[in-house]
Amino acid sequence: MLLDFHSEIYSWIRGGLFVLFLYHFLIFFQNKSKLYLYYSLYLLAITLYFVQHVVSEDFIGFYKYFNFSLQFLAYAAYISFARDLLDTRTHLIKWDKYFEIEVNILLILAVVFVLIQFFLGGNYQIQAFTIIAPILTIFTLASYYVIVSNIKDNLSYYFVAGSLIYVILANISFLEIFIGAEIFRNSGVQPMFFVYLGAILQSIIFSILIGFIIKKIEQKSKNAEVRLAVKLKEMEELKMTALQSQMNPHFLFNSLNSINNFVLKNDIEKASDYITKFSKLIRVILNSSSNTTSSLSEELIILALYVKLEQMRVTGGFKYKVNIDENLNLETIKVPPLFLQPFIENAIWHGIMKKEGDKIIELTIKEDNGDVLCIVLDNGVGIDSTKKITPLSLKRKFFGAKATENRIRILHQNKGVEIETEDISSGTITGTKVSIRFPLN
Repeated sequence: MLLDFHSEIYSWIRGGLFVLFLYHFLIFFQNKSKLYLYYSLYLLAITLYFVQHVVSEDFIGFYKYFNFSLQFLAYAAYISFARDLLDTRTHLIKWDKYFEIEVNILLILAVVFVLIQFFLGGNYQIQAFTIIAPILTIFTLASYYVIVSNIKDNLSYYFVAGSLIYVILANISFLEIFIGAEIFRNSGVQPMFFVYLGAILQSIIFSILIGFIIKKIEQKSKNAEVRLAVKLKEMEELKMTALQSQMNPHFLFNSLNSINNFVLKNDIEKASDYITKFSKLIRVILNSSSNTTSSLSEELIILALYVKLEQMRVTGGFKYKVNIDENLNLETIKVPPLFLQPFIENAIWHGIMKKEGDKIIELTIKEDNGDVLCIVLDNGVGIDSTKKITPLSLKRKFFGAKATENRIRILHQNKGVEIETEDISSGTITGTKVSIRFPLN
């Protein structure tokens, strides 16, 4: 079986090498990496070299000229593949120059051997090859030693191991030139069997190495994506913190201004009561200020403290109603700290403050089609009337509400977040409705 080049084992090896060539050549067209180009050219040259044993007599003339040239071209592609695989331009700067020179010499030899056949004949090709082959073998073995000594990783070890298998087995076949083919045939094998065996074993190892490289690249890509996601999250948190740091001073300024009004009015008892409630509110706010998010239940507690303060400083006070959907778990719903306070503040100071009679602010929180819907409803003068009374409102949104709008959008990456403000005034009924919608999960 090992004497017949048409037998199954030789056919399987030739077919396997050709399939590997097609596979890596197609990958090259996908990612344009020279690593796959060099390896596919190496496999193609080896396959063409082996095909000479089964082609018809019509191709005998071709192989007389190109038999050795195909080996040189295969070796040149192999070295180019090794340079790219091991990145010798970085790890072996000095030796990489020798590798480059060797590739050029092999390309020249591929042409020279064709000319030798044309002018001198095949015997001179064999004589020249017997001189060049040992030199190439010695340089190759020296290169392997340099690679293993300087590139200490599994990639270089496996590469050298796979290459040594081929070099050793190929040189066993090369002994045919010195000892003749009869010794091999008497043993039941073709001399070229060892080249076939070395080529397929080497190709299997190299294919596994390329698989490791692909896996390594994919892992690097995944790690890069994770790092990018972490950095983006950090950026979003920094944006959130910046907006929060702008909003909290805005709220604190308004509260301190109210205390100042009580003092100016000489209402010591109210000022003292206000300061007590205010200090309690500040303590709660400071406890949560280090976090970019808090639970909705915590926010409602802070909001209730804030509303009590505002009820004290609004003339005649106002009613505050809260309606919570029982199906919602407020502990699991995360929101930016003080995210509802600016909308309640606007309802007070730009809505009910300008209204005579009963003043009502109603907060409703419910689930709506998989979203959380927060509705702030007041019976004030209406936002359209407010714009007429305060023309500056036409040029800018209220600061706190705008900051909160940005924070809630950042938290949910602007997905599924809707904030709508509408004047619900009709006839004798006036008021403003603010709807804040964001994903439940």
